[in-house]
Amino acid sequence: MYGTIGLTKVTACEMAANQALCALLPPFACDAGYLYHHLNHVRDDWQKFSGQTTQANINGAIVRTHRLPLPPKPEQTRIARVLDTLDTTIRQTEAIIAKLKQVKQGLLHDLLTRGIDANGELRPPHSEAPHLYKPSPLGWIPKAWDVDLLDSVAIRGSGHTPSKSVRSYWDGGVKWVSLADSHRLDQIYIDETDKQISDLGVANSSAVKHPAGTVILSRDAGIGKSAVLASEMAVSQHFMAWRCGERLNNLFLYFSLQRLKPQFEAIAIGSTIKTIGLPFFKRFEIALPPRAEQDRAVEVLMVVEQSLAREERYLAKLGEQKSGLMDDLLTGRVRVTPLLEAVTTP
Repeated sequence: MYGTIGLTKVTACEMAANQALCALLPPFACDAGYLYHHLNHVRDDWQKFSGQTTQANINGAIVRTHRLPLPPKPEQTRIARVLDTLDTTIRQTEAIIAKLKQVKQGLLHDLLTRGIDANGELRPPHSEAPHLYKPSPLGWIPKAWDVDLLDSVAIRGSGHTPSKSVRSYWDGGVKWVSLADSHRLDQIYIDETDKQISDLGVANSSAVKHPAGTVILSRDAGIGKSAVLASEMAVSQHFMAWRCGERLNNLFLYFSLQRLKPQFEAIAIGSTIKTIGLPFFKRFEIALPPRAEQDRAVEVLMVVEQSLAREERYLAKLGEQKSGLMDDLLTGRVRVTPLLEAVTTP
């Protein structure tokens, strides 16, 4: 009833509760599963009863006088069963996503430190085969790899914000990546932006239109987030941008930046908005396998990324399906029998 108002859980064992919780004790006059799903469905409604501005809360009297629609008991049970099934599928999909993310992190480490040999196999680690490695400024790397300044294998650029007081500089069809697009990063490609600028805005500022395939990195808020431009775009001054040369696969650079994200976060400085200064990127070095090996590593990582994206789309679809079913079934807008027959038919 305090803080996370309306959060509903079912206890798995006997336990006590403090004054921040309202315990609803069986036996219930309705199906317990139906009650659980109903309370989850109306969670946002509890906020309107809270008069607090610092820590929102409701009291027991409000909970006791809450009214809920009650179809016949067998119908309640069937509704709860369908929603339980969806919840189970959602949890299973979340577990798959978590596992794929672990696999991705392991592959990022292995492919970007050990690499793939001529037979398409991961090299053994340095501890097992030191003769395959050599020392470098970035640590032990495979003998066929180099360490180069990123500036030597990619053209570095940045961006700018046109004057906001000149309307003709904005909404002119040039996609412009800004901090408002932070939620679109770290998903390989970015194809849409929150704001657009105009060619006139580009001409009258330090903004630059970067070609498709350019790799960008946030150096301010959302430090270390990266993406590959899916089409020609400009960026704000909060981003670095690299156009890769022939020696560097742009997706290999993207994945390298993804692996280094914790390091970027650690070196950022500033008391209000942390940032990474331009001098760092002028000195920034990258481990560089032969181009063919980069391409092979990217192929492996893209398989995992595609699987991850597929599962995340499926999870989003399940969430929409559950929301729609809750709206229909828990309000009585749609009666349960014909709808449940369609949902539960294999």
